[in-house]
Amino acid sequence: MNGPGDCAAGGCVTCSDEAVPVTVIRLTGRELAIVDADGVPEEVSVALVDASAGDTLLVHAKEAIAVIARGSADEHA
Repeated sequence: MNGPGDCAAGGCVTCSDEAVPVTVIRLTGRELAIVDADGVPEEVSVALVDASAGDTLLVHAKEAIAVIARGSADEHA
C-alpha cells in the first residue's frame, strides 16, 4: 500500500478501480518499469507481461496486466 507521499498529487493514477493505459519510459530492473501515467512518472510491476520501452500497457494497482500496443524505444529517447 502506498503512503501519502508515494504518488503525485496525493493519489496514484494507477491505483484507481479501473485499469489505465500507460507508456513504458524505461525498464528499471527485475520486473519493474517507469511509465508515463498522464504525464506523471510511476514505477509499476511488469512481472506479468513482456514489456519494452515505448510499449503501451494496461495497468491496474501498479501491476501491468496487458500490453495493448508495441512501441519503439526510439520514440521516447
